[in-house]
Amino acid sequence: MNLTHGFSKIAVLFSMLVCFASAARGVDPYGPVDAKITIVVMDPMSLPLACDCVQGYAQRKYEKLADYLAKSTGQTVRVVWSESLVKALEGQAAGKVQIIIGKDSVVRSDAKKVKLGITPVAQLTDMKGSTMQRGLFVVRQKDKAATLLDLEGYKVFWGPEDCDEKSAAPKAKLADIEIKTIPGDTCESCSVAAKKLVAMETGAKGVAIISSYAEPLLAGCGTIQKGDLRVVGESEEVPFVSAFVDNRLPSEMADRIRTALLEMKSTEMLNALETKNGFTEYKVKKN
Repeated sequence: MNLTHGFSKIAVLFSMLVCFASAARGVDPYGPVDAKITIVVMDPMSLPLACDCVQGYAQRKYEKLADYLAKSTGQTVRVVWSESLVKALEGQAAGKVQIIIGKDSVVRSDAKKVKLGITPVAQLTDMKGSTMQRGLFVVRQKDKAATLLDLEGYKVFWGPEDCDEKSAAPKAKLADIEIKTIPGDTCESCSVAAKKLVAMETGAKGVAIISSYAEPLLAGCGTIQKGDLRVVGESEEVPFVSAFVDNRLPSEMADRIRTALLEMKSTEMLNALETKNGFTEYKVKKN
């Protein structure tokens, strides 16, 4: 990524507010209130949860998946969008969820918070066919750092602990190469991390960790301009978007859902979910 620093802080803030308003706008659930199957969508690439500034990117339409699953399972389906499973169950999901689709590590973390037993059944491929993501180490364009080995003593803008690609994976990477950084900030989003990085004083040493999938959105939404930041390294791969089912779901229905997801191969559905190969077998081994 060659994400040139040079636009005003006011412009940055305005652009971020527009993008945040887009991502945080209220979204009505899709489907009947008394549906037999409720899907909580936490996928940051879904249209209601993403900034819709990059045409054809991060605009996944899960309404289409609901209609598809309704036909495949013979059950009524409802979709609730939320960045938090906790908030979804307390709000529009009304305590009901049979399927959760979102960032693998975030779903797992939230499920523990609400003491919900879940089982992964499939992974969603991106437009390149990958089910994985990485954390990207980015510095300002004029920073002297060229590789991860140059980040000794840098202030790091991390992501939340439940986002493996912005916390656990990059921390492990720095530990592996024995690079020590100074205590930094934990940022709620890639946009916030990027904003804090570009706002540092000239000459200050800083690096932000952003999700690989978010790279196009930072420039696209105006948080930064193309060329403002550049990548000096990346973390190991971690799972991206996975589908989980509630362990209380009858095994026969869980199997039908899993089969339906894996058989979702029509061009219409692949386009709607911005995926090359649709859902694939879940192969990640994780406690």
